[in-house]
Amino acid sequence: MIVAIIAACEILFWVFVIAGLAARYLLERRRLGAALLVMAPVTDLVLLAATAISLHRGDAAHLGHAVAAVYIGFSVAYGHRMIDWCDTRFAHRFAAGPAPVKATGATYTRQCWADVARTSVAAAITCTLTAVLIAIAADTSSAGALSGNYTWMGVILGLDVLWAVSYTLWPRRASTNG
Repeated sequence: MIVAIIAACEILFWVFVIAGLAARYLLERRRLGAALLVMAPVTDLVLLAATAISLHRGDAAHLGHAVAAVYIGFSVAYGHRMIDWCDTRFAHRFAAGPAPVKATGATYTRQCWADVARTSVAAAITCTLTAVLIAIAADTSSAGALSGNYTWMGVILGLDVLWAVSYTLWPRRASTNG
């Protein structure tokens, strides 16, 4: 059941983002657009509540519960950036906004290190949520299914650091294709 809730929350997140941007740029209703965009992170709260209730009422912890914590961590840490990314492209396509610029050189390297910071925040949120979910789980015998998040967050953060280091040593060059 929790996997279906994760899928529904992910779908609703993007429905609210697209509807918010459509209201902002196609309908020229900025307040409505802002209200719809605010609803996107509310889906994370719904997912968090559903996960906590599921574990508290005695459901055995499984991969779906672990993924919920990871999803929420990354959604909180990267959600604003994803919405900005979509906003830039939507404004360009539908409201004569400036074209998105592909970052290169030192600018891209700084973005990579900013992503390391975001991934660190996502890992911290995920690990904190994981600890809380383990603490409230009524069925403590299955809590081990959640503790794998600690290792995965370390691996993901390590890979993100390697990515940033690689672009620090070998900065992204501007495309020579016209």
